[in-house]
Amino acid sequence: MSPARGGQIVASIRAEPRSFNRLVARDQSTDLLTFLTQGRLVRINRASFDLEPWLAERWESSADGRVHTLHLRPGVTWSDGMPFTSADVLFSVQAVFDRRAQSVLASSLAAGGQPIRAAAPDAQTVVITFPVPSGPGLRLLDQLPILPKHKLQGALAAGTFASAWNAATPPAEIVGTGPFVVREYQPGQRVVLDRNPRYWRRAPDGAALPYLDRIVLEIVPEQNAELLRLQSGGTDLSSSELRPEDYAPVKQAEEQGRLRLVELGVGPDADAFWFCLKPEVKGKDPRFVFVQRPEFRAAISHAVDREAFAHTVFLGAAVPVWGPVTPGNTQWFWPDVPRYAYDEARARDLLAGLGLEDRDHNGVVEDARGTEARFTVITQRGIGWYERGTAVLRESLARVGIAIDVAPLEFGAMIQRMLACDYDAMYYRPVFTDLDPAGNLDFWLTSGSAHVWNLEQRVPATEWERRIDTLMLEQAATIDPERRHEQFNLVQRIAGENLPVLYFAAPRLYYGHSVRLRGVVPSVLRPPVLWNADSLSVAPGE
Repeated sequence: MSPARGGQIVASIRAEPRSFNRLVARDQSTDLLTFLTQGRLVRINRASFDLEPWLAERWESSADGRVHTLHLRPGVTWSDGMPFTSADVLFSVQAVFDRRAQSVLASSLAAGGQPIRAAAPDAQTVVITFPVPSGPGLRLLDQLPILPKHKLQGALAAGTFASAWNAATPPAEIVGTGPFVVREYQPGQRVVLDRNPRYWRRAPDGAALPYLDRIVLEIVPEQNAELLRLQSGGTDLSSSELRPEDYAPVKQAEEQGRLRLVELGVGPDADAFWFCLKPEVKGKDPRFVFVQRPEFRAAISHAVDREAFAHTVFLGAAVPVWGPVTPGNTQWFWPDVPRYAYDEARARDLLAGLGLEDRDHNGVVEDARGTEARFTVITQRGIGWYERGTAVLRESLARVGIAIDVAPLEFGAMIQRMLACDYDAMYYRPVFTDLDPAGNLDFWLTSGSAHVWNLEQRVPATEWERRIDTLMLEQAATIDPERRHEQFNLVQRIAGENLPVLYFAAPRLYYGHSVRLRGVVPSVLRPPVLWNADSLSVAPGE
């Protein structure tokens, strides 16, 4: 039966978008809206992880893999009717590397630490040149949404691109080549998107896509409320995975014929705990003397029982991990990453080696000057596993003399604090944009916009970070797969020995959606279902 045309679906998101411009914001809601409203030259299929032609219908690559000639699809227009041409591609690449734009994609779209170059022999052809050979090659372009030159070139020229397409922008000004267009945005409540009648893509039978007329994104920060809406039929799906405690009620709803439950296995991303290690901000804090030492962070790693953590935080639906690459990323997971056995005595010995002892017998270790190992940890409010995770950390670290207080914040406030390094420590789940590590240079490189423990350094703050920079740039510029794995395993070893970020467990992923939804092709990457929104439909008559 052919998919039915028309109707709307309602999805829940946990935070409002920080921007409608993905080039300057990396939060999950902005990323989701980009999937719905914008196109890329090429796309990584989130189910098969194969590279697919998208706004470019075909390409040729040079023998050395550096020069790629992409041929744009004829007849594609922006949602406002303006023609899509190579000039839009050149503009988007220019915007990424314009320093005034402060693009969060700049480090990810560089090769060998140098910007990629774009040229246009004509309106339908783009030549992308990498300064060095690239391991992932054109896969990097999956991260680059192509934005409309005719709408944003003025902002780029004026130096205001970083604030363009913000929450106050009229929806009619936000145009794209994606399957949907923004109709309405009510901050704190919802984003309403209508079918883009000028969308270029067709179904296998030649029918116009998308099938749906409308998608409503309801902003529901509180996860209990999110579950209730899904169970009651108020929403058709969520933009993220289910919580562990949601499995039983969603399974029951499936048995009653109201929902469908999908299990995808171990997720590729894990919750993370880190300190802000930016010396120019934290250097005068007396705690920085010991926080910056790998031995201090190793003591924390030894203090946490990961098996118990997985059981308590994720109700058993998780596996212990010691690094950012989980068993869910089967291609790049390395089981020999340094591991820290649960050993409270070892943790206390490491702290004592740094001169941290409980001299006043109040349960908290301090240095010889009386500076206590006491910290405030920020996390996102309303997320159940963050609440349980920080509670387990507080109890685990208290047993070895480290005191933490937890400060749950609304998403926007948390991100602002993170960007300003206005926090001691943070517990959150950074999400990688690609399973290939070379697609996540923004995390690994010291200059990266997602180098969470010390954002966008001008130069490496440590020798081990310098080594990771060198290895990651070499890895990204290496064509041989075996050599790439050797280099990245060494990166994982260095990171595992220095512990800028601590990981404890990776969850098993489950998704639930309404039975009326058709065309669902779920992914372990976010957004799990709406990445494929143009092919979704609803059952006839529902």
